[in-house]
Amino acid sequence: MFNFFKKDSLILGIILGLILPIVGMFGFYYYRFNRLTIIEFIQYLGIEQRLITSMVSFSLLANAVIFTLYINGHIDKTAKGIFISTCLYAVFVLVLKYWFV
Repeated sequence: MFNFFKKDSLILGIILGLILPIVGMFGFYYYRFNRLTIIEFIQYLGIEQRLITSMVSFSLLANAVIFTLYINGHIDKTAKGIFISTCLYAVFVLVLKYWFV
């Protein structure tokens, strides 16, 4: 199973880079709002929209960790895919921050 993560593939990096921030978002939820149900949390995000950008920014830490692991392991194509996904999320955060919140 761990050999899968040693694969040097741009597509793998993009997939990891898109999935890990979602895991980070759940980590943010469990860390700060574990007393709320998921539905209550989503409703709260609708009320406190400025929280969305901080949650997405926090979730990108998951990408930073895995990106560092892949760079240090010299698995460059996968690291490049993670970087591309992180840039897409960063643009998403900027759009949220300046146009909708």
